[in-house]
Amino acid sequence: MNAVPTPEIRRMAPKASQAVSQSMAMNLGPSHPACHGTLRFKVEVNGEQIVKCDPEIGFLHTGFEKLGEYRSYNQFVVVTDRMNYLSPLNNNIGYAIACEELFGVQVPPRGQYLRVIMAELSRLSDHVISVGLQGMDLGAFSAMLWTFVEREKLYDIFEAVTGARLTTSWTRVGGVFRDVPEDFPEMVRAFLDKFPRIIDEIELMLSSNRIFKDRTVGVGTMTAEQAVAYGLTGPLLRACGVPYDVRRARPYLCYPDLAFDIPIRFEGDVYARYLVRMEEMRQSVRIVREALEKLPSGPVNADDRKVTLPSKERVYRDMESLIHHFKIVMPGHGIAPPVGEVYSCTEAPNGELGFYLVSDGTGVPYRVRIRPPSFYNHQTFPLQVTGRLISDAVSALASLNVIAGELDR
Repeated sequence: MNAVPTPEIRRMAPKASQAVSQSMAMNLGPSHPACHGTLRFKVEVNGEQIVKCDPEIGFLHTGFEKLGEYRSYNQFVVVTDRMNYLSPLNNNIGYAIACEELFGVQVPPRGQYLRVIMAELSRLSDHVISVGLQGMDLGAFSAMLWTFVEREKLYDIFEAVTGARLTTSWTRVGGVFRDVPEDFPEMVRAFLDKFPRIIDEIELMLSSNRIFKDRTVGVGTMTAEQAVAYGLTGPLLRACGVPYDVRRARPYLCYPDLAFDIPIRFEGDVYARYLVRMEEMRQSVRIVREALEKLPSGPVNADDRKVTLPSKERVYRDMESLIHHFKIVMPGHGIAPPVGEVYSCTEAPNGELGFYLVSDGTGVPYRVRIRPPSFYNHQTFPLQVTGRLISDAVSALASLNVIAGELDR
């Protein structure tokens, strides 16, 4: 026989309409397919709605800044590969430029043009996989497969030039590891001839896709004032309507000699960031084509034997070059930079990548401080997702293109 509730029990049991919702603490990450690396967010949710978000900075700790204080200027190049492993060439080039500004070394024109070409190809590699993974997170799996194919083609070019596909370690203080192979222009042009069609196909797949737009339009919105206040740069800032690009604001290498536009949007949401990256890929193709046309002949490294490593061919046959190589690389000798400090920045795929170096005149930096763009992009995540659904957090995080290796603090 079923028990009948007494009047006292009826008064104690709340009605469905009177039930009080209660928030719950949970983790987003650190191991989740939509986290794009070892990221951890402590979130408080009320049902499906995020009411509070606390990102944990530096959950993946590598200590790359401290590593720079125990390695020579050239040895630290290999550490820069591991910061943003989706665009290591941009890290290599940005760090080398900072060293050269500190030492007062000028890279010859051919070396500058090759650096620009490789930096823009690396931007293509980073942007295309970022767009593909953003589509994958929102259910567009085919677009991700297309973008991985294009990245592999770029990796073939990187391998031919640097000898590695991912951790390239291509630059040296005063130049690069070696000149490009003879068929390099043909390899790059063959890729550029087909790549714009892939951009068009990705746009056909995503730009007017109802599901993709429902998940991105109006999601993660930031105003221009908020973006500037948070120190954002790169595609996130330009998607808010601010046309800031280090290649124009603080020109370096041969960028002043090349024509390109700065794509901007004004919506400041996830969809706007996607559109900015798509247009930036077209501009990178434009830059590489012009740089190939203007690519000069000549040396790729500065003619400063106290700073720049001689080529292996010269080391093997020339005693003087062997001595210079020995003096530069051996502990207790090495490069003797002037005492001073420098802050240098370049336009990496995710924004302004800055290196602050302090020299005490020895062969290793006294202090290394890095401004990685992912660090600034990451801190805006609570602003974008508070009050939104958990599914919107996945969309917003994909648009940030955060690389956890840069968040070391």
